[in-house]
Amino acid sequence: MPDLFASDPPASGPTAAPLAERMRPTSLDEYVGQEHLLAKGRLLRRAIEADRLGSAIFFGPPGTGKTSLAELVARATRSRFERLSGVESSVADLRKTIQTASHRLANTGEKTVLFIDEIHRWNRAQQDVLLPDVERGTVRLIGATTQNPFHSINAPLVSRSQVFQLEPLLPAHLLTLLQRALADPIRGLGNRNVTASDDALLHLATLADGDARKALNALEIAALTTAPAPDGSVRVNLAAAEESIQRKAVVYGDDGHYDTISAFIKSIRGGDPDAALYWLAKMLHAGEDIRFVARRLVICASEDIGMADSHGIVVAMAAAQACELVGLPEAQIPLAHATVYLATAPKSNRAYAALSAARKEVENGVTLAVPRHLRDKHYAGADRLGHQGYLYNHDYEGAYVPQAYLPEGRRYYFPSEQGMEKRVGERLEYWRSLFDSARPPAPPPK
Repeated sequence: MPDLFASDPPASGPTAAPLAERMRPTSLDEYVGQEHLLAKGRLLRRAIEADRLGSAIFFGPPGTGKTSLAELVARATRSRFERLSGVESSVADLRKTIQTASHRLANTGEKTVLFIDEIHRWNRAQQDVLLPDVERGTVRLIGATTQNPFHSINAPLVSRSQVFQLEPLLPAHLLTLLQRALADPIRGLGNRNVTASDDALLHLATLADGDARKALNALEIAALTTAPAPDGSVRVNLAAAEESIQRKAVVYGDDGHYDTISAFIKSIRGGDPDAALYWLAKMLHAGEDIRFVARRLVICASEDIGMADSHGIVVAMAAAQACELVGLPEAQIPLAHATVYLATAPKSNRAYAALSAARKEVENGVTLAVPRHLRDKHYAGADRLGHQGYLYNHDYEGAYVPQAYLPEGRRYYFPSEQGMEKRVGERLEYWRSLFDSARPPAPPPK
């Protein structure tokens, strides 16, 4: 008896599909990469093998195996695999697929893995349609997204799913996939007598930037467009590989924007100019707003360099002004200058930490009255209110005279030993010693 719920047969044979599609893994052991999720004993692998995986969201860059992994979940759990697209599929398509899955479960007991590619492309209302059937277990949802699901997917849907982050594949992973594709006579290029030089494969693995689909499709293009030798063999060399793979396009969505600027600032804070310049280059290549980068440099100059080198904010401000004045491409020169200066400068956050401590006291309700000698006295009657007794610093040697500026002598700023701040600390300690020696002795205890 025919299966009323069987998927439609493919329109063409397997060889009509691109190489990357044909080379999808058929088992977890064949899957390459994502060892942090799928190595023996890891949570996701255990959940799949024990058929205990509920709804899940696979989050990661293109070509890292999200679709392949969803297909393997369906295969390992003997479930029907249904695929929808967040770009092309509508709510009507979704309702029809869920209804079919519900009938299939009731009539045959077969479960359905509903895979939604680029699920972040659906709006909130479309995503909400999934909630009841995910909760009832009508389908096992697996959503794939290149965007951070905590930003782009409804919170109720995320809360009902396990989120697994897939990482870009390493060149070693891609080399394994490329060599497998060359050797496989059924799904790959093994029946075409194709070989490739080591430097050609390494070039493809490197420029694919962690994207298996890009690497495999570039290999296929190189193999199909390289003229065969008289014996019919095809040899893919480095030149063919270089022509077959396009220049890397930096993946730089909302997450890339925030993650890269975070890495940039943390590299400056950590004193690594090489790393900071790399992240700056990535942002410039991706078309980041140079004014945004310049603003973050200005903030970093005060937050992380601070009093250890007060020239840092001068350099950062000059770079920001230069960006406005000259624009790209020349603006990258002062940005690089400021980046290296700040990364190699001594670091201190003591000024910012002092403000944070003072703000915390204010926010916690510690409201101090302004001492009378510091209050405004530029109006008639101020003396009658007791606004007097202020000592004008410039009337004294060294422009310093001991007097209280806080009612209770609180201290928030404690200089570090870094850079110029060490000298600031020595000066401040001297002033504080003068103040302490001038302070009247405490009254004897009663």
